Amino acid sequence: MNRPHYILLPVSPLFIGISLAGAFLLNLLPWGHFIGAPDFVALVLVFWGIHQPRKVGIGIAFFMGLLMDVHDATLLGENALAYTLLSYFAIMIHRRVLWFPILTQALHVFPLLLMTQTVQVAVRFIVSGKFPGWLHFIESVIAIALWPLITWLLLAPQRRAVDRDHTRPI
Repeated sequence: MNRPHYILLPVSPLFIGISLAGAFLLNLLPWGHFIGAPDFVALVLVFWGIHQPRKVGIGIAFFMGLLMDVHDATLLGENALAYTLLSYFAIMIHRRVLWFPILTQALHVFPLLLMTQTVQVAVRFIVSGKFPGWLHFIESVIAIALWPLITWLLLAPQRRAVDRDHTRPI
């Protein structure tokens, strides 16, 4: 596989904020409670946790989790706990994951998203005694199917042209 190796420009903190706000707005849409609708906030958090661990860390994940808790009207801290763990493990494996191609990255991200859902379901089960069913976990599979698209979209502003200027070393 002969893919171009891009030298990425530094990411803008404004773009990170816009992408997190966009993911939050996608979660606000009415499809958010349907079975199989991916958690866009978790997907974007794991992306930035892997690609920019110094800019998007556990604190931002906790804040986004509190926002999702308020939106979902769930137990305060349920999503915050899940997103915090997601961010921690994404930061922990970020150097390893970046060595792999996109599809292998998706296989590394899948257990993280599955763990996030498991924590959310476990907290709901402990509090209410209700289990949403095993079909609920298809959300992680759909999120992983979106991983190449999310990666392409979120890295697009950082890419330089492949043959931009032959006289410059960088």
